[in-house]
Amino acid sequence: MRTIYVVTTGGTIEKRYSESAGAVLNEGSKIGQYLERLRLPDSDVQVVPVSNKDSLEMTAEDRAELVARLAELLPAASPIVITHGTDTMAETGRTIQRAFPELAVPVILTGAMRPLGFEGGDGLQNLTESLLAARLLAPGVYIVIHGQVFPADRAVKDRELGTFVAKSQAGGGSA
Repeated sequence: MRTIYVVTTGGTIEKRYSESAGAVLNEGSKIGQYLERLRLPDSDVQVVPVSNKDSLEMTAEDRAELVARLAELLPAASPIVITHGTDTMAETGRTIQRAFPELAVPVILTGAMRPLGFEGGDGLQNLTESLLAARLLAPGVYIVIHGQVFPADRAVKDRELGTFVAKSQAGGGSA
């Protein structure tokens, strides 16, 4: 059985609609709901909560906390999938690359443009693809989303397309 860590930080993939607030919020974890829908007979998926916030609210301290938690998990030599908001996902990916230039396992960031339960929700697809990619990719830091894999330092969110693209496709822009 192969252990895969799923480290949660929040973002749209974890959001739910709050009737009382009339808004989509990061309240509680939804990753368990995603994992219950999947067949993973030879995987031991360990969920590791770190935070639960919109990525636009993430601070340098939040990223430092994530890096510290990854430092605790990496000696197990198990792949890591990180759920994260898409707005600053590439920035966090680059932070992880700088902190761990010699990784022995793949570290994958994924998220969603629309929450679970919303029409066109993409979180389940992205998590599923990330869990498979965690087993197949070489060591490094990647963004896996919408059937695509990007090295974290080569990805940028394209708001117009509603997905990520390689920096060269986005005119060399930054994330």
